[in-house]
Amino acid sequence: MRRPDPRTVRWSILIGMLVLWELVPLTGLLPELFLPRLSKTLHVLWLDLDKYFAALLVTLYEVAIAMVIACGFGIVAGATIGGIAALRELLLPVFSSLYAVPIVILYPIFTAWFGIGSESKIMFAGIYGFFPVMLSTAAGIRTIDPQFLLAARSMGATVYQQITRVIIPASLPTVFGGLRLGGALAIIGVVVSEMLTASAGIGYLVTLNRTILDSPRVFAGILAILVLSVAYDILARALERRMVVWQSAGRKQQDTPRPIAGGAPAPAAA
Repeated sequence: MRRPDPRTVRWSILIGMLVLWELVPLTGLLPELFLPRLSKTLHVLWLDLDKYFAALLVTLYEVAIAMVIACGFGIVAGATIGGIAALRELLLPVFSSLYAVPIVILYPIFTAWFGIGSESKIMFAGIYGFFPVMLSTAAGIRTIDPQFLLAARSMGATVYQQITRVIIPASLPTVFGGLRLGGALAIIGVVVSEMLTASAGIGYLVTLNRTILDSPRVFAGILAILVLSVAYDILARALERRMVVWQSAGRKQQDTPRPIAGGAPAPAAA
């Protein structure tokens, strides 16, 4: 029996969810106060498109800077801690324990330090996404073949060169897994902080419309956040395919049978 195409299954699930979103309120299974129809949500989104677009620009600005903090500092810190045994044994358990703390309870501290403007939201979201990026990078480094580092040291590579030219490239597959998770958490951190204390952004619109029980506009904001998150995941996966193309190319080359003396290709390893 032939297995269904994964892409077809994903699109079928998505279309089915959208159809249910439209039909469930129509049938009365859920009141429209709790779940407005998809068509009504899209209608109010179109009517207030300029308002949602302006709010989305504010959120994108905060998310972009938060991702620079989360991904940039997370990769550097993870590569440094994972690449130096003394730091790994000393700091990795500390960061693993801190990651288990629900950081959202610390948001009032960020507002006390940075105010209620964009700075507190950016720092909160940046720290929120920093930990998975750093821990994934450190974990990826531990899977690197020690012979790579030994060869780099034998050629006189400095610690900085070992990190930037050996450690980070070799751990890219694991790093990108952390980047996808860290970026998603940065988006969540910005939106949550906007819902708590803000006067602009998608999270602020969701909270504003929730207080006046305007469900279609609440779900319009949620839909905009979903589109932003999905767009980031697609972009991250496309970048990953482009950056780690050497991995799949090397695997294909390894699986290709090599010719032997008689001209016939040698059988591939089982």
